Amino acid sequence: MELQLIRPQTHRVCRGQTLDFIARTFGVPPRLLAAHNHLTCEVTEGQLLTIPPAGNVYRVQGGESCTLLCGSVENFQKRNATVHLYPTQEVLL
Repeated sequence: MELQLIRPQTHRVCRGQTLDFIARTFGVPPRLLAAHNHLTCEVTEGQLLTIPPAGNVYRVQGGESCTLLCGSVENFQKRNATVHLYPTQEVLL
């Protein structure tokens, strides 16, 4: 089997764009986009964002773990840039 490299998708923030707008454009939850880019405040014009990899968005239920959702903590962290889970959180699987 041949492995295929996938380049991360990026987006340079344009004037007037918000985190919510960019997240909707790429079909990812805003919190996930913020976590993936280690954002603590709103985006700024010219900022380069890395878009999380494509996957299925899932809403976490109480009692679920990273390992249960993705097979391992490492796999979960690669997709979501965090290992912290809480009920109703939207994550990529």
